[in-house]
Amino acid sequence: MLKIAWSEKFAHSLPEGHRFPMIKYDLLPEQLLYEGTITEENLFAPEPLPERFILDTHAANYWQRLRRLELSASEIRRTGFPLSEDLVNREVVIMNGTVQAALFALENGVGMNIAGGTHHAFTDRGEGFCLLNDIAIAANYLLNYTEIRKVLVVDLDVHQGNGTAQIFEQEPRVFTFSMHCGHNYPFHKENSDLDLPLAEGTDDKTYLRLLQEVLPRLLDEQQPDYVFFQSGVDVLATDKLGKLGMTVNGCKERDRTVLELCRKNKLPVAVSMGGGYSRQIAHIVEAHANTFRLAQQLFF
Repeated sequence: MLKIAWSEKFAHSLPEGHRFPMIKYDLLPEQLLYEGTITEENLFAPEPLPERFILDTHAANYWQRLRRLELSASEIRRTGFPLSEDLVNREVVIMNGTVQAALFALENGVGMNIAGGTHHAFTDRGEGFCLLNDIAIAANYLLNYTEIRKVLVVDLDVHQGNGTAQIFEQEPRVFTFSMHCGHNYPFHKENSDLDLPLAEGTDDKTYLRLLQEVLPRLLDEQQPDYVFFQSGVDVLATDKLGKLGMTVNGCKERDRTVLELCRKNKLPVAVSMGGGYSRQIAHIVEAHANTFRLAQQLFF
């Protein structure tokens, strides 16, 4: 059965003025339930992640200051959110959503988090609406506490996964692949194991050709036994922060490429949603919903 992490905290813990387009965290499960793609049984509400698993990835000093709401004004500005206890609690729940989804994927082939994809969080700081890095935390959890020995991160958000790249820059068991708009945030890029920067306005045909050339080769070369997929829909031409030229159907085919390759190669895959900032919330929800529809169709 497809298992999907979802909690009311994903949207309702955000401060006023920051809830659009974050209302997607409520609208997406509503849409999937309404159309019959999932039932209530597919959804699970994660508990907060225990601190020891956060400290496997993030610096103790940073985590303690974050938990006590002691970040400096400049550190808070960098995250993009006013710092609050509710916000930190939200982040800790999201972290466990991805950890638990990753564990479900070991059993079922795929596990999903309606939130997550917080790839701008570094070992010792947050950036870009990200306080803690769920993909890094979940990858370290698998490497430390399960039999998983090699992880591939496939980050297809429109923005480079700079925090994930920094966290794993000295970790040979994790290969980070980021395919993103080159001239976009973050303007100072970290070094992923493989970065594929794209020109502004890159269309479906060009994007899919590149992905279909690169990803099968990476799987052959790296021989991972687990994949984390950051499936941000800010690659859409309608996205306010994206700068690429993809359609909703092109984004769907991107997801199909990743998920079909994982299924074909018998690689469990944990999916985090990542960004999406189109002016019309319907575009965001439809593009994200396609990811869940495909997972249900391909794996179950």
